Amino acid sequence: MSTAVAPAPTAVHSHALDPETPPLFVIAPTRGHARVDWHELWHYRDLLYFLTWREISIRYKQTVLGFLWAIVQPLMTMVVFTVFLGNLAKVPSDGVPYPIFSYLGLLPWTYFANAVSRSGSSLVGNANLLSKVYFPRLLIPISGAVSALVDFGIAFGILLALMAWYRVVPSFQSFLLVPLVVLTMLAALGVGMWLSALNVQYRDVQHAVPFLVQLWMFATPVVYPASVVSPKWRPLFALNPMTGVIEAYRSSVLGRPIDWTSLGISTSVIFLFLGIGFTVFRRMERRFADVV
Repeated sequence: MSTAVAPAPTAVHSHALDPETPPLFVIAPTRGHARVDWHELWHYRDLLYFLTWREISIRYKQTVLGFLWAIVQPLMTMVVFTVFLGNLAKVPSDGVPYPIFSYLGLLPWTYFANAVSRSGSSLVGNANLLSKVYFPRLLIPISGAVSALVDFGIAFGILLALMAWYRVVPSFQSFLLVPLVVLTMLAALGVGMWLSALNVQYRDVQHAVPFLVQLWMFATPVVYPASVVSPKWRPLFALNPMTGVIEAYRSSVLGRPIDWTSLGISTSVIFLFLGIGFTVFRRMERRFADVV
């Protein structure tokens, strides 16, 4: 008995033709409005763990420094910005030692950039898997965003060392870092889902992403404070989803008042990106196996 398979499977139905023949499984695409099948994602949670672990192990396989690369990237970037922007250009840091100020911006930004990059190229990198077996395709870009959290956790240790060196005590607001990390991951996932789907159809995307991410960084208060922007333009500045998030990182660690207006605008944009990314991903999903 053969198995009939339709593109972009999302639902499974089975029935037996007669007692002596095996059941026929028909996998059919979802009709109507696309939605997240949380039950299905939970059912495949072991696969998410495997994809995430594989992403981490491949990234550092046959490297001399291994996981130290997670520290080298933000640390050396912080040193360069401290020398040229903090010391030579005298970029303001709101009264905070510039190394700590810049690292508090680079830490979430490096995670966001790496998560977007991994998620954006994840479908093409798993082309063989896509064309051979069914599973929720959404797990692939999610694994890219989740795997980058390991680098974030390792690099976070450097922040603690810097604060100890400069005798800066974390504030009681530091517990807000947990929801802020979740927001950062959602922002990366929203952009990553969109880029991963487009990358299947247009391979130019994988070449454009590093350039676009670099430009995006300078449009975000990573190495300069949001206070340099005129107050009347700050709501527009907050439309950058990482603007309010990075400023909230600094405020929560340093114990400063959080700009809830900026954070609220950025959070709204993050969920807008997440919705757009998911919609684009689901609409293009049925063609992944044929095009990739």
